[in-house]
Amino acid sequence: MRTQSRTAPPRSRPPRSRPRRLLGLLVALGLVLVALSAVRPSPATAAQADGPVARPAAQQAAATGTFRNPLNTGPDPFMTYWNGNYYLTTSQGGSIRMWRSPSLSTLLTADPITVWADTDTSRNRDVWAPEFYRFGDRWYLYYTADDGTDDHHRIYVAESDRDDPAGPYHFKAKLAPPNHAADFAIDPGILQHNGRLYLAYSGINPYQHNGLNIAPLSNPYTVSGDAVAIDAAGGCPEVREGPEFLYRNGRTWMTYSTCDTGKPDYQVWMMSLPSNADPLVPGNWTQHQGAVFSRADDHGVFGPGHHAFFTSPDGTQDWIVYHAKTTSAYTYTDRTTRAQRIGWNADGSPNLGVPLATGATQDLPSGDPGPGAYWINDDGRSNGAGSVAYTGTWNSGTGCAVQCFWGDDHWSDRAGNTATFTFTGTRIALLSVRDTGNGYAALSVDGGAEQRLDYYGAIRTGETLQFLSPRLPYGRHTLRVRVTGEHDAQSGASFVSVDRAEVYVN
Repeated sequence: MRTQSRTAPPRSRPPRSRPRRLLGLLVALGLVLVALSAVRPSPATAAQADGPVARPAAQQAAATGTFRNPLNTGPDPFMTYWNGNYYLTTSQGGSIRMWRSPSLSTLLTADPITVWADTDTSRNRDVWAPEFYRFGDRWYLYYTADDGTDDHHRIYVAESDRDDPAGPYHFKAKLAPPNHAADFAIDPGILQHNGRLYLAYSGINPYQHNGLNIAPLSNPYTVSGDAVAIDAAGGCPEVREGPEFLYRNGRTWMTYSTCDTGKPDYQVWMMSLPSNADPLVPGNWTQHQGAVFSRADDHGVFGPGHHAFFTSPDGTQDWIVYHAKTTSAYTYTDRTTRAQRIGWNADGSPNLGVPLATGATQDLPSGDPGPGAYWINDDGRSNGAGSVAYTGTWNSGTGCAVQCFWGDDHWSDRAGNTATFTFTGTRIALLSVRDTGNGYAALSVDGGAEQRLDYYGAIRTGETLQFLSPRLPYGRHTLRVRVTGEHDAQSGASFVSVDRAEVYVN
């Protein structure tokens, strides 16, 4: 019987603040689509989808392509589409890395580019929450960093040497409002309002240690006045952070994350400002009551927040990129980057919808060139040229529910049992359950040397990225997962889980 736990002991929260830690439907000519044994109806919009959605064959030709989350294994995402590519950053700790891809469906396999690493020891540790904006023909990279002490976090900006979001960059300035020159500050965001720039961030104010503040900028790298504190609601007392902005219908919308990011109740709230109002007057901001984006237990999504917005390649759609977890445990780990389309309400306010299950199949943004990937489920179903075959006796079932793709997975602790994925493409990613009762698997591509992989996790999480193969010549390949029957001392058993694979075709 499977010995996977459902919960894990909470991890203690560090003082005052928190640390930051961590694909389109294949319609390619010449590939045979495997018939689906169970088809769910397509949702009217992405924001209404409640699980993985397989599209009937009649709809496949009309679709531009699909993708599934996660897009990246890191937290605190910021993304934009520019000049034929998506550019994504997440918190990495010691440097700022960027992922670039022409399609949302292939961001997970993009190779990271290190765009900024500082040698100044006063500001090269705990580098969090990078964001990048284009002003004129240069890009400005905003981030927070410290010297290894959390309360020494301050906000900095680097400037690109050329018109390229991937840099290279050079250090430009420290951004510190005069009234908070020596105060804790994180999560910079740039407000563009009535032709002026403002720095919004999370830091010390009369309401929270991590509270919202806004300061004027005379240019992208110079603070020109004191910050004002915004008394933002949030359903919890401890945190207001990650301010982001949308502009539409004569109003500016500020969305922000609230509560401790380690909690499953980390969520997004919202305020608004008329287009002709001064953002440095706190009373001009109108509070929206209640969270606008929050946990969705029935989708297996917890702690959704620290988000940003981007538009589709053709500029017709608005999207949110955010991090969330597949566990309700109190933890700062296992936050992954996801994206989904947002809508607009009749009153002109943004409708962020409900967070989708990790493996929910969504249409790619309008104008996205896809397709770039297809899936293979553990029961053999696939929406591309893929399959999986087992040797030995494997357990299978739906006990992992929303934590697994299509609600099911296979698992075994019997040494020598194998699961072999056969696929046509250039790369394969394996996602499955990580848990306290899991052990070692040995993976091999096309019969080559085995790579030992530990499936153990201190907290049970589903659809966790376990393995990403090397890039392969386009063609037919195999990935074999062999159960070793071994586990580390901290694990209670030697199970190996097989859930879904993403196959990449370009």
